[in-house]
Parts: sequence; C-alpha cells; structure tokens
Amino acid sequence: MKENVLDVLMYLFETYTDADTEPEPDRNALRDELERAGFHHGEIDKALEWLDGLAARDEDPAWQSPTERAIRVFSEEEFMRLDAACRGYIMYLEQIGILSPAQRELVIDRVMALGSEEVDIEQIKWVVLMILFSQPGQETAYARMEDLVFEDQVTAAH
Repeated sequence: MKENVLDVLMYLFETYTDADTEPEPDRNALRDELERAGFHHGEIDKALEWLDGLAARDEDPAWQSPTERAIRVFSEEEFMRLDAACRGYIMYLEQIGILSPAQRELVIDRVMALGSEEVDIEQIKWVVLMILFSQPGQETAYARMEDLVFEDQVTAAH
C-alpha cells in the first residue's frame, strides 16, 4: 500500500466526521487504529504531527493577523510546490468567501506541511475541508466547500 500523509488524514477525517459523537481517542489508541487500518508508522507519525500543527495554528493569535486587504506573495518554496492552478484555486476560495485571509494562510501552511513534492487541487480541497471542519462557526463555509468537492467528483464520474 503506497499511502501518504493525506491518505492517513483523509481516513481519520472520514472516520470521525461520520461519527455521531465526537470521540477524542488518546494518541496511542489512534495510532493502533491507524496501524490496524494498514497505515505505516512513518506516515502515521507525520499525520499526527500535521494535526498537532493544525491545532497549534488554530490557537496562535499571530495567525489571525492578515487583513482583508492583504496581498499574498508566495515564497519560493510555495511557488515551486504549488503550481499556478493550485495557487489560483486557493485565491478563488478566498474570493468567493469560503476562506478568510487567516484561513488561506492556514491552508497554505498545512498543504506545505503535507511534505508532498507535487500538490494538486484535490489535495487542497481535502485540506480546506479538514481545516473548516476543525474550526467552530465555519459550518456554512464547510458546507459550501463540501458541495464543491463532491460536485466535482460527480461530474468527473460522468
């Protein structure tokens, strides 16, 4: 099985968004569950670090600082890993009101933290869903993003 960090995160996301309750398993129980699901230790560790990074960014007030009028300039590393379509898609989500400037920064940070050499729009969509799901008060933005993700999957199947 050739999985990556995003595969582990998507498994967790799909498992816990479908749950009726919001269980908070301890790290060891989560690690055991992921191993039983067939994921390797390295990818599990990276996914748990990714989630820790998401939680840390949510709690850090410095990440709330971009204003509505801020202009985003991509770093050289971001420019190399996010092609024009990816950068454009992130900006599009901000322009249509799904992402705030602070959330845009969080998306870029978490996409870069995936460690993938190449990033595609599908990866960005799932990262956005996970971020919006993790933030209170983002139900409308989450629903709009979910519609975009699953609308594209339905049209791709036809």
